[in-house]
Parts: sequence; C-alpha cells; structure tokens
Amino acid sequence: MKPDLKNLPEETLKEYYELGERVKELNEIEQAQTDFLSFVNSQWFSFIQGHHHTIVAEAFNRIANGKLKRLIINMPPRHTKSEFASFLLPAYLDWA
Repeated sequence: MKPDLKNLPEETLKEYYELGERVKELNEIEQAQTDFLSFVNSQWFSFIQGHHHTIVAEAFNRIANGKLKRLIINMPPRHTKSEFASFLLPAYLDWA
C-alpha cells in the first residue's frame, strides 16, 4: 500500500522521492553483486541480451559461487564469449 502523499510539504515530498530513488539504486547494486547478468547490464549499457547470454551467465554464477570449477564455452564467433569471459567475469569476481 502506498502512503498518502497529498498533504506532505513539497520539501518532504522531494526528499521522499529522492530516498526512493536511492533505495532503487542500492537494490540494483546489490543485485549486480550477486548475479553476473545483472552486473553485465549495469556495466554495459548498450548490451542486448539473448538466450545464450542467460545460459552462460548461469554457468558464471555457479563459478562465482564455487559450485563449478571448469567450463568450456563453444559458440560461434561474435556471441560475446570474449567480452564475458575475458573482461566482464574477472571484473565481476573482483567486485562481488
């Protein structure tokens, strides 16, 4: 249930919305720290997600959680293998 904001002073209303935005930002940061694909979306703004990205990201999440130790990725060229494995995964593992 949303609170009734009609009778709040303008300054309080402004602070309410600013705090709401900050909570949203913090939730996105927390999600990016626990999910590889969320991290990718937070760092690569023009990223267009495909089904194969979801599959690879799930495997990378298992690597980050210590549940998977080895992984071989076989996909055609230009399917984001290098960006994910060589650039984004090490950054995610260092940050998460």
